[in-house]
Amino acid sequence: MPSADRCQFRIFVRSCRASASARILLIGCLAILATGCSYSRERPFRTDIHTIHVEMFHTKDFRRELEFRLTESIVKRIEMDTPYRISGKKGADAVLTGEILRVENRTLGDDFNTDLPREIASSIVIRYTMTDMRTGEILVDRPRFVYQASYIPPVGETFTHGMTRSMDGLAEVIVESMETSW
Repeated sequence: MPSADRCQFRIFVRSCRASASARILLIGCLAILATGCSYSRERPFRTDIHTIHVEMFHTKDFRRELEFRLTESIVKRIEMDTPYRISGKKGADAVLTGEILRVENRTLGDDFNTDLPREIASSIVIRYTMTDMRTGEILVDRPRFVYQASYIPPVGETFTHGMTRSMDGLAEVIVESMETSW
């Protein structure tokens, strides 16, 4: 009889040790989950800015309407991807200004039979700044930014298609530069 009691006592002690280990493990996991890794599903935009004014981009290049398309793409991207609202210059917390410096096309490959371009690469060079209107602080300053896109004339794409894709890509990069650092 005494050996049976001893056996039950050992089983009881082992189960207590196992449950204590399980408790410690559970508490550790809960602590990690509670503190997390500072992960957020939201994009890290500045919280002190609520409204932004996007001025029409300027250009000295003789391509028609590129500055209008770029400005429109930026406004749409800001409305779609940021918590900022577009407003007039007087009521804006920040202002985005910029200029298209240069647009270049290069042929990447010619068709052997027709000697026409198979693919054309377009490079767009811009500069832009985002300024806090309340303090005058420059929040984003990119004095020279190059964006490249290509289009394929044999499948029906034109310079307009290539530029539309480029303007949308540029707008996305500009809005991404408005994010704060992690």
